[in-house]
Amino acid sequence: MPVEVRLLAWSCLLGLVHIIAASASGLQQRGGLQWAASNRDGPSPNVTGAAARLEKASKNFLETFPIFAALVLACVASGRHNTAVVIGAYLYFFGRLVYLPVYGFGVPRIRTLVWGVSIVGILLVFWGLFIKILPYGA
Repeated sequence: MPVEVRLLAWSCLLGLVHIIAASASGLQQRGGLQWAASNRDGPSPNVTGAAARLEKASKNFLETFPIFAALVLACVASGRHNTAVVIGAYLYFFGRLVYLPVYGFGVPRIRTLVWGVSIVGILLVFWGLFIKILPYGA
């Protein structure tokens, strides 16, 4: 299995971690398990602090992940297994891995830098889809 596909799979797991962290952190502020088990017909109560930041981090992950996934799958389908794709996949995964705790703890400048690393990763995978360079490991 190509390394970028493994990183895509790990990114899927990381997406679940984002969702669970956002959900669990805001549970008490929203009314606990009783609220979670309810129909939630009305608007959800707003959360603050780390819970709000983790919710925003989760939403941000869900904005970037489809682009990353589509590009990795396009690279696999077209046989573009090259250094740019692999480095880009690593940058995306580890950037998103670091992003969650950095955002959760409220570290603003580092958060932006880490977000930028994951975006550079997406751009490298995109670039690797269209360029003809040496295959990874060659």
